[in-house]
Amino acid sequence: MHLQSKPAFDVKQLHRSGYHFQPTKHWINGPMYFNGYYHLFYQYNPKGAVWGNIVWAHSVSKDLINWKKVPHAIYPSKLFDKYGCWSGSATVLPGNKPVIFYTGIIDKNQTQVQNYAVPANLSDPYLIEWIKPDNNPIIVADQYVNKTTFRDPTTAWLGKDGYWRTTIGGRRKHRGMAFLYRSKDFINWVRVHHPLHSKNGTGNWECPDFFPVAVTSKNGLDTSAIGQNVKHVFKVSLDLTRYDYYTLGTYFPEKERYIPDKDMVDGWEGLRYDYGNFYASKSFFDPSKNRRILWGWANESDSTDNDVKKGWAGVQLIPRTVVLDPNGKQLLQWPIEELETLRGDKVELSNKVLMKGEKVGIKGITVAQADVDVTFSFDSLDKAEPFDPSWEKLNGEKLCGLKGSTVQGGLGPFGLLTLASENLEEYTPVFFRIFKAQDKHKVLLCSDASRFVLVLIVSVLDRNNFFL
Repeated sequence: MHLQSKPAFDVKQLHRSGYHFQPTKHWINGPMYFNGYYHLFYQYNPKGAVWGNIVWAHSVSKDLINWKKVPHAIYPSKLFDKYGCWSGSATVLPGNKPVIFYTGIIDKNQTQVQNYAVPANLSDPYLIEWIKPDNNPIIVADQYVNKTTFRDPTTAWLGKDGYWRTTIGGRRKHRGMAFLYRSKDFINWVRVHHPLHSKNGTGNWECPDFFPVAVTSKNGLDTSAIGQNVKHVFKVSLDLTRYDYYTLGTYFPEKERYIPDKDMVDGWEGLRYDYGNFYASKSFFDPSKNRRILWGWANESDSTDNDVKKGWAGVQLIPRTVVLDPNGKQLLQWPIEELETLRGDKVELSNKVLMKGEKVGIKGITVAQADVDVTFSFDSLDKAEPFDPSWEKLNGEKLCGLKGSTVQGGLGPFGLLTLASENLEEYTPVFFRIFKAQDKHKVLLCSDASRFVLVLIVSVLDRNNFFL
């Protein structure tokens, strides 16, 4: 079944997105829900389509789909952010008072400090004007902290002891660091002598995110939630690879440490939110629908010269709800339900039997603006190719690259050819491969765009009922 979507706005320039959030021009890179509105603050260069001159641009929405641009929330104007207002987070304090926590650049050496800002008028539903108090900065790197890699404070969480805590990314030599700070009043912060978490050999940690997920429910949790049926997610954006990685584990507030589960891997061999262009993501709790929303940013694969020529670069990806998989070993993501409102003209192909090597074209949709639901089913999985035990040493991304979209298997590869030219000189395959292991089947989902590989591995336990 194929469903075409109506773009959220008219697309008048080639390659611009129809329903991803994207400013009208220039370069983009902490969301929040407050009093009926979603607020998106984003890194933005008002002077060009490259990095530099960074401000916190600001847009608001009722539904996470249709956005209204409002004046920039934060821009360099004080000694404590004279050379840039870099990433951070928003926290809603008791009494329904939002606070922005952000990294300020104070000199040409990129010395980084942590500042805060508060709304000038809480009765303004758009929260257009923000004040940066003169007691900034409120966190300054000490001798233990590398002051040039000290940025991106997380949403703060409130402990049962009455202290607020936040973690800030950085590094010591080649060790990635999540520095931990605590405060009673959200103004005076003290560094905990050990990090919340760290890992050697991973390089600089950018844009950390730390949040709880429910073990027995699909509901989202407030960032301060803790308890017996709660696990925690720790995510970092690795400066060395430009991807987002996460682990699942346990937060021990009495020890002020996060410990990943024993099967988790920190760094580039670990779990990723996404195997496409996905970086500098941020999650937030949406109390209006009791869900946690994950939002990432995608840089583009073209050159800087092309970005400058067309006048913009990058998009915010579609927001996703995120929950813990029932197996407790990974997160599950799905586009927010509001995206359904964009679905328009329906084009359907049903009960089509595909033979080996057959390709079927879908007519009546605009390829660049299509939302596709597809289900593949089989009478039997007996012909699935054997899963070589040596492949267990490979992560899914490497296995996708090894097998590819053209190497024949017992039940595949099969899937979709997207962005295909008329005679298939060019296309991006999104395809599946099925393997038969000892007691179950393994399914590999890959995408191959100019040798770039996207992958998800799932296990099929019921061999007689397999649907994707």
